[in-house]
Amino acid sequence: MTTSQAVAQHVPYLRRYARALSGSQASGDAYVAAALEALVQDPKVLGTDASTRIALYRLFTKIWNSIALNGKPPIAGNSQPVERHLAQIAPLPRQAFLLVALEGLSEDDAAKVLDIDVPALRDLAEQSGRELAVEIATDVLIIEDETFIALDLEGLVEGLGHRVLGVARTHKEAVDLAKVKRPGLILADIQLADGSSGLDAVNELLRSFEVPVIFITAYPERFLTGERPEPAFLIAKPFQPSTVSAVLSQALFFERNAKRRERRAS
Repeated sequence: MTTSQAVAQHVPYLRRYARALSGSQASGDAYVAAALEALVQDPKVLGTDASTRIALYRLFTKIWNSIALNGKPPIAGNSQPVERHLAQIAPLPRQAFLLVALEGLSEDDAAKVLDIDVPALRDLAEQSGRELAVEIATDVLIIEDETFIALDLEGLVEGLGHRVLGVARTHKEAVDLAKVKRPGLILADIQLADGSSGLDAVNELLRSFEVPVIFITAYPERFLTGERPEPAFLIAKPFQPSTVSAVLSQALFFERNAKRRERRAS
């Protein structure tokens, strides 16, 4: 495979990243075009110490960070709500978040793209999680029977700018609370002390409406066997606040992207 062929297969994904990063398709494509022009002028800019994709994203990042206007990305009139929200996040945290959450890069690869170390990447991702949460604040239902953990989650969720709809300690309480007001996101323990199941409660709620769900459990290995459908978002106890922050923002981000795709398909 030639270098041009290797690069070409990653261009659609780079355009996706650039659009989310800049806030509009026209602006994102302009940055991608600038990166490709630089590559045509000097193919050696990709280097040889990284995969083609990582090298291409590194090149794009150098161009993005070299242009002063990226601090205030232009927002086209037809940009999507998710992209407008992302555009309000400071450039470096926005890059860190999107490289991991949207592009699916490992922390090591994302750090290489941004030319920083992994701890610095984590700090940026956590910052972006806080900023994005404020931009896309929603009502959160917490299903957790352990009082102190529920209080920690409640404080964390509110600290991110969300509103706590209520804390349910049993299957029944969760269903009853959701009947009063539909949540925009659910944080759920799986094993509840009274013998009921947070998983069963969530499944019952999902039969009535769609909502992103993050499961929190002390036994993640029981639900990551590959033998049945698995939770998309799963956090192990004991958890770090930064982990909950990042996963919560990712869940909301992907939920809004999914709704956007559904609208386009209809």
